[in-house]
This record gives sequence, structure tokens and C-alpha cells, in this order.
Amino acid sequence: MLPGAAPAALLAALSLFAPGSGQPSAPLPERMADTGGGTQLITAVAPGTGATSGTVTWWDLEDGRWVAAGTAKARFGANGLVEGAARRQGTHTTPTGLYGLPYAFGTEAAPRGTAYPYRPVRQDSWWCQDGDSRSYNRWSEPLAADCRAAEAEHLITYRTQYAHALVVDFNYHRPVRGRGAGIFLHVNGRGATAGCVSVPEEAMRRILRWADPARGPHLAIGTEGGHTAITRY
Repeated sequence: MLPGAAPAALLAALSLFAPGSGQPSAPLPERMADTGGGTQLITAVAPGTGATSGTVTWWDLEDGRWVAAGTAKARFGANGLVEGAARRQGTHTTPTGLYGLPYAFGTEAAPRGTAYPYRPVRQDSWWCQDGDSRSYNRWSEPLAADCRAAEAEHLITYRTQYAHALVVDFNYHRPVRGRGAGIFLHVNGRGATAGCVSVPEEAMRRILRWADPARGPHLAIGTEGGHTAITRY
């Protein structure tokens, strides 16, 4: 052990207490303004808005107490994170906020035990990001006639990243054109994302086996502090 360094177990124990209080710190979901009303929650936390990496944790509400079911290292947009309502398309930023998770999809079969509706990616599966299209921020199969291919994502092209994914309802139910399209929780690629949240493939598979749409899971994205602090959402 290095001089002055505390054992890992001691550091872990100290992290359970609120600074200066001597009292156990409440689990992150209990310190948030809103968790979506369900009994499952995924949190994606970055150190600050300029970060491209952080931590994803998935939680269960058990007997009135939030309990972590798993955790994994996460990646964010290449240009960090930004308040969801202020985000602009093409900025490679991950939108902060609290979002539902409408359905899952993948270039590979759903992990055994997946309860979420799971859409297979086919050769003619696209995600339209064309602000002039009626299919803006929607799965399009085949590509809609009014959606330019240059303004759409050919999903099968990203076999690694979209091996398994969950659609994030950022700008989804009532799309604001120009705010952004195609935000997912998906498998890691080579580096930071174009605005999504990504995790290692095994973590993504674990999340899909864990997530139960009947329990209303949401994804909260935010930073440790500041105006985009995850506790604000």
C-alpha cells in the first residue's frame, strides 16, 4: 500500500457516508428530483459536461429502497454532455435529462430472458434524422421516400454498436426538428459516441435481461454537479 493510501475496502465504506454528516448517504435515485415513477431506473453519470466517460448503474426499488443491481463503465458524446432542452443535432453531445425507454433492438438476437419488445435490425432498417422528413427521429423500414439517406443512419452498418440497444425517448414522442435524433443506450464502439450512452456488450446484455417494461424503467443522464447534475432530474 502506498504511504497515505487507504485500503480499497475502507474507501468504499467511506463513500457510503455523506461528507461531514457521519450518516449513510442515500442511494443516488433517492437524491434525485424524479425517477420516472417506476420501480427500475438506469443512471448514467459523468464527472462534468466536458467528460466523455462515466458510470452507468441500474437500480431496483425494493421495499421502498433503491438497490443497485449492476454497474458498468460508460461512454458519452465526443463533445461531452449538454442540457437536453438546449441540445442541437450534429453536435456530438449527450443530452442530459430523464427519459423513457420505448423499445429495444439489435443486429443480434435478444439475450435470453429479454422482456422488452425487441426489434431485429435488417438490411433495410434505418433511423431517419432528416429534419424535413415526416419520419424524423423514427425507425424507417425501408427508408422513407422523404428521408434522405445522407441524413439517416443505416443501422446494420453499426453491427458492433447496435448488437443490442435501447431506444431513448429524447426528442422522440414530440420531436423538435433540429434538436437531435437517434439517441440510444448501446454497446461500445471504438471510442466516445456521437451523442448516445454506450457500455460494454456484456453490460448491455445484462441490462436487457434485467429491464422489465412492466416496471417502468427510465434512463437518467447527468453530471455529478452543476446545472446538469443528475439529482436535478
